[in-house]
This record gives sequence, structure tokens and C-alpha cells, in this order.
Amino acid sequence: MANPQVLIVMGSDSDLPIMEEGAKVLAEFGVSCEMRISSAHRCPRKTAALAAGAAGRGIKVIIAGAGMAAHLAGVIAAETTLPIIGVPIGGGSLNGVDALYAMVQMPAGIPVATMAIGKAGAKNAALFAIQMLALHDAGLAAALVSHREKMAHEVEAKDQALQASRS
Repeated sequence: MANPQVLIVMGSDSDLPIMEEGAKVLAEFGVSCEMRISSAHRCPRKTAALAAGAAGRGIKVIIAGAGMAAHLAGVIAAETTLPIIGVPIGGGSLNGVDALYAMVQMPAGIPVATMAIGKAGAKNAALFAIQMLALHDAGLAAALVSHREKMAHEVEAKDQALQASRS
């Protein structure tokens, strides 16, 4: 999409199946995004430049997904004042818990909002980005309300189906 508002960065192409879940949510709401692969450890200068230049390209929120040591979100947060949302990716011997700890233990002054490990985290990161953008976009705010109402109706329909099947 043209003029992306959200930048999704992941540390490796192996993170793509997880991070695509967030991109799908953004697309459902008509929010444009740019997806990039950039490692905090293997290409730190590229990562720093990507973060530092994001606001100048019109990016308003950055979602960073990484596993294991998961320093990507923190490195990006150090290079910009844009809001950063971290998505821990499962893997390694600790199955994403190490990534979660790396993201939530940011030092005071360099915040990273951190979501759940894996696909749920990627989806929630996208929804959180949409909530931030909706602060200045009434259409997005209305779409979020509709989304929540749709989820509630789906749960109600499932409950009704369950009750009908048990009677």
C-alpha cells in the first residue's frame, strides 16, 4: 500500500508467518504498512537507519517482532520517538519467553509496548497500532467499534449453537 502508516520489522524471514498476521489485521482496517527484515545484531546500522528515518517517511507506529534475545524492538526504540510495539516470537530453548522478557524489561525512558508471544501478539500489535491511529481518525475509531461488536456477535452465535446442540 502507498504511504504506509505502520512499519512492521522482523529480525528474520522465519518470523514472517507470525508478523503477516498483524499485516492482515492492518489490511482489514485499510491501514497501510511496510514490512522489512532487519536484525538488531546482524545489521545494526541498517536497523538504526530504518528506525531513525521512519517518521520522515510518514510512519506513525512501528511493530517489531523478534525471537530469542529479541533486542530488535529496543534498538528501534532507541533510534526514534515513534511508538514501538514489540511482538515476541516463539523459538529457541525458551520458546519465546526469553524474547518476552527482553521486550518487557526495557530501561526507563525507552518504552516498548509488548504483546503476547506469537500470532496473538502480532494481531494485537496491529490492533493496538490501529487504536493509536484512531485517536486522530474517526473512521478508524468507528471501525474498531464495529470490529468489537462483530466479535461479540460471533461469540453469542457460538453460544446459541452450543445451547441448541445440547437441548
